[in-house]
Amino acid sequence: MRIYVAVTDDPLFQFLRTRPDLDEINFLQPGGKRRFQALQPGEPFLFKLHSPRHFIVGGGFFAHSSLLPASLAWEVFGEGNGAVTPEALRRRIQKYRREPSKRGEDYDVGSIILERPFYFDEADWLEPPRDFSKSIVQGKVYDTATGTGKSLWEEVRLRMSALHTGRILDPQAEMFGEPPVAPPRLGPGAFRILVTDAYERCCAMTGDATLPALEVTHIRPPAQGGLHRIDNGLLLRSDLRRLFDRGYLTLSDEFRIRVSGLLHQDYASSEGYLALDGLSIKTPERLEHRPRPAFLDWHRRKVFHG
Repeated sequence: MRIYVAVTDDPLFQFLRTRPDLDEINFLQPGGKRRFQALQPGEPFLFKLHSPRHFIVGGGFFAHSSLLPASLAWEVFGEGNGAVTPEALRRRIQKYRREPSKRGEDYDVGSIILERPFYFDEADWLEPPRDFSKSIVQGKVYDTATGTGKSLWEEVRLRMSALHTGRILDPQAEMFGEPPVAPPRLGPGAFRILVTDAYERCCAMTGDATLPALEVTHIRPPAQGGLHRIDNGLLLRSDLRRLFDRGYLTLSDEFRIRVSGLLHQDYASSEGYLALDGLSIKTPERLEHRPRPAFLDWHRRKVFHG
């Protein structure tokens, strides 16, 4: 297992620690040039304050990384981005970007989604490993199989136990599909971004790539016993998402679109939707991310007007 120690500023840390109700946060990289790839889902991501407050002060568990328009980051995570308003988020992004700002520009930002954030009391702040130079700007990876990484993780686990946060996550414990290291249970924000990226930001039914017009939906909603899982999600154009949720559309186990006969009865001008019947959807590249037959079966039995 690996641990990433990320450099952050004190105002961001103080902002987040005063919002313990946030179960997932979006650690931003304002430059928006490259996706974070240092960790696998479920591995720890730690916060270290800028020098002179050269301490590890908390962290979370890595779920996913992406490059997102700032507007979408705000829409999905809100104050979990470390800002109180969209305008404050934009000012924070502009502060760290090296490029001159453009009026009305919707910046792309690096997005590191963390689940189960935790924050240490100041008396429990941890000095970083000796080889973590104060000149490091972004962060550094440690392997828990080595002496330094192992010692660091033991110290972090000890402090987490003191927080009385319940069971300490074993990254192998909660399997999600079949990845080598499994993430913790996803929150709604991580679910939305993971599904959006799994479908390559295109509507599964039409291929439309107009991101502001696309919405993520559950095949089996959490209120009906579903989970925030990639194989329980679809990325659809907003009108198709509503029709799917209301039972006018569904999918076969072969990922073909089925259109309910009630659609034309209820809405005479629905020929454009009827033309979708029998077409195959665009599915995620990874097999374990494609719609799970059990969820599709539930939707056909419980929601679809067959």
